[in-house]
This record gives sequence, C-alpha cells and structure tokens, in this order.
Amino acid sequence: MTETVPEAPAEQAPQSASEDAKPASKGSALWREIKGLLWVLLAVLAFHSFVAKPFYIPSESMMPGLLTGDRLVVSKYPYGWSYVSPTIPNPFAIFRSVLLRTGEPWGITLPFMHGRVLGRLPERGDIVIVTPPGKNEDYIKRVIGLPGDTLRMVDGELVINGKSVKRERRAARMIAVDPNLPCGKEYPGDASLLPYRTVGQDGKEYCKVPIVHEWLPNGRNFDTIDLGRTINDNFGPVLIPAGHVWLMGDNRDDSADSRVSEFQDGLGGPVPIENIGGRAEFITFSLDGSTVWYNPLTWLHAFRSGRAGHSLRHS
Repeated sequence: MTETVPEAPAEQAPQSASEDAKPASKGSALWREIKGLLWVLLAVLAFHSFVAKPFYIPSESMMPGLLTGDRLVVSKYPYGWSYVSPTIPNPFAIFRSVLLRTGEPWGITLPFMHGRVLGRLPERGDIVIVTPPGKNEDYIKRVIGLPGDTLRMVDGELVINGKSVKRERRAARMIAVDPNLPCGKEYPGDASLLPYRTVGQDGKEYCKVPIVHEWLPNGRNFDTIDLGRTINDNFGPVLIPAGHVWLMGDNRDDSADSRVSEFQDGLGGPVPIENIGGRAEFITFSLDGSTVWYNPLTWLHAFRSGRAGHSLRHS
C-alpha cells in the first residue's frame, strides 16, 4: 500500500517566502536611511571645509563693528586651503558642550602642516578667522601687516613702513547694553568698559565707547575703540617675515591679538598664513544673549535689529 503525503496549500509557499523577506526588507530600508544620512553629513562637512561655514562672535575684541552674539558667514576658499580648513567634528566635545555647557570647540584641528593649496595672501584690512598656534579654536581679527612690512605702535598710533596710519577721532558710539554686551558690569573680561556705561535719553542703558577711525595704506578704513593708554599701545618695530601676517582686533585695548603673547592667550606675534581659516563675509543675524534655548518665546525677542545682512568685505 502506497502512502501519500498531503500537498501544502498552493498559497502557503508564497506566503512563507513573503514572511521571510520582510525582515530583510526592513533591514535594507534602515541601512539605506543610514547611508543617506552619512552622505548628507559628508556633504555638509565638505561644504564647511572648502566653501563656507557659520561663525559666532564670542568676545568684544572686534567692537564696534562686530558684537558678541553676531553670527557670520566665513568663506573658506579666498586664500586657498590649509591644515586648519577641514571641519572634523569631535563627538565627545559636542556632547560635553551641549549637555555640560563646557563651551569647548566642537572640532578637531589637524597638526601643523606647511603650505596652502592654491594659497593667496589676504588683503590688508580683511577680517579673517585664525587658529592660534597650538590651539583648537578660532579667533577673529583684522589683517594689519603683510609679509615684508615693518610695524610699530607708539602711544596707540599705528605706524606701517615708517608712515603713521591716518586717524580721526569721532563721536562716541552708543551701543545698547544687553546680556551679550554688559559693558563691564557683569562680565569681568570687559571691565575696562565699565566707566563707559551710561543711560540714554530713552532711559535705556548704553555702552558709550570712544571711537577712532583709521585708514590703512590701501584705503580700507574702519572704526576702532580707543579706551586710552594701555600696555598694548606700544610695540615694535616688528618686521613681518615671509609667509606671515600681523593681526589686530578693532577693540584695540581689549583684544588678544598679535601684540599679546601666547601665554596670555594672544597670537604671540606674526601669524603663519597656514593658520588663516577663512574670510568673514557678512552678518547673517545677531542675538543679544537673552534667549533660553528650551523656550521658543524668547527666540524672536533676542534678535538685534539692523544687523542682518551687513557686509564685512569693505569695512
């Protein structure tokens, strides 16, 4: 007697195959999403490294033109690219900065390497970001001296190649006091501004800073702040070597620039052009420091009016 094995229903085989395919299909979809996000991240990092990146003004060193809380666009290509150009995120630093509020830089800086790819010198008067030697953060300063220049400063008067820079004292600038500009009252770093804190006719508090307008030899001109005699009002003469530039802040009496030693968090003299990370182009927007990140109702109120779109190319 022959035994017969019952046949499986016709729909059973395809149904089983479909069930087996479901986990694989879900895994493939997840992997496609991950790959898509990775490509987006790489594209953003490449854009930051080679084209442009945002920059936040962290201090008063470039007042009165730039205020703490200004957000800028910095172009990365005008002077070519160097070892400070790549944007390399540090996940641990990001975690500490966001959750623990350490305020540390989010990126990693490569070890120093000589030379620039398609390198060009900045123009005198350009506002640039610079990575101080041996550090992992960006400063923002103005290019004052170029290779071959001889610079000195006498009682706050800048002398380039034996000629005094044209200076003109102008009316004091009234800058509104806010959490990002406490004018010496709340932030010890700008205690020198405390005597300039005043109340305007509208009853609001202002920082009334003394202004001196300067003209560089190539015609670029801009406002500086002169608070009187300080230790940084005299230096030089200094000969700028090949491949270096001399950088200074517009807030001449409160800027850790080429006049200030590295021990005091300054640039320690002429800076190698390899340390220049890009050129400041324009202000995108500015915040007064009153925002509370978890409260959207504070965001709009914190915007400073009249600063968005201001070009920095000829200032």
